[in-house]
Amino acid sequence: MLARFRELYAYRELLQNLVLRDLKVRYKNSVLGFLWSLLNPLLLMLVFTTVFTVMLPNMTVPKFPVFVLCALLPWNFFNTSVIGSVNSISGNGHLIKKVYFPREVLPISVVLSNFVNLLLAFPVLILFIILFKIPLTIWIIYIPLIMIAEIFFTTGIALIVSSSNVFYRDTGIIMEVIMQAWFFLTPVVYPLEVLPEWRTVLGLAVPVRRLTYILNPMASIIASYRSVLYGYVNGSPPAPPAPDFFLRTIVTALLVFIFGYWFFNRRSHQFGEEI
Repeated sequence: MLARFRELYAYRELLQNLVLRDLKVRYKNSVLGFLWSLLNPLLLMLVFTTVFTVMLPNMTVPKFPVFVLCALLPWNFFNTSVIGSVNSISGNGHLIKKVYFPREVLPISVVLSNFVNLLLAFPVLILFIILFKIPLTIWIIYIPLIMIAEIFFTTGIALIVSSSNVFYRDTGIIMEVIMQAWFFLTPVVYPLEVLPEWRTVLGLAVPVRRLTYILNPMASIIASYRSVLYGYVNGSPPAPPAPDFFLRTIVTALLVFIFGYWFFNRRSHQFGEEI
């Protein structure tokens, strides 16, 4: 794997060009261009705020627009990266068959181009934090670490789905369903506190909240963003994630990345035959 990393570094200019290509193609002939990276989460935030504060006023979350936006931006990055990477290998057969380069460059470029969109939209989140008078604390220094953890986790998933789609073309359809379900299973538009601590299932007591974090790494990543930018729904100000919680999040992201890289390279030599 270290040899693969060295080879990937040697092709860093190709990776950079692919990221730029993805960004240019995405906004080609678009009137607003890169502004869509700002408007998309803002429009979704407006919809969720209307639904959960006007149509469902029993959901009492202070400063709900910031609460949602702290989770919506990282979720959009994850969602668009995974869905976009599904066809990153199968849709570039003309490149794979003609020249040699590390095949993982293709899904990684999709992840990085979407990360650029996340960075472009992040100042809007900071602006909303200021407008809603949420204090910007020293704990914002955690943001780069949280972003790196999310990049590794997202890249691991992207490598898995992109290689799987080469051999099983139903992967794209299945992932659309999985990502929709994943969204609702992740506390993006609702606080984790609305979930019961325990629920009896088939006679067994199940720790629902705890399992949400253990089985869903995106829940942990989003909780980390909210912790340092928004604070907590009980009115507590922004604070650093608990050390053991944050360490577990980073370790999980790295393990998913390592497994995804291994899974991808295990079958990458067959891509040319299957495409």
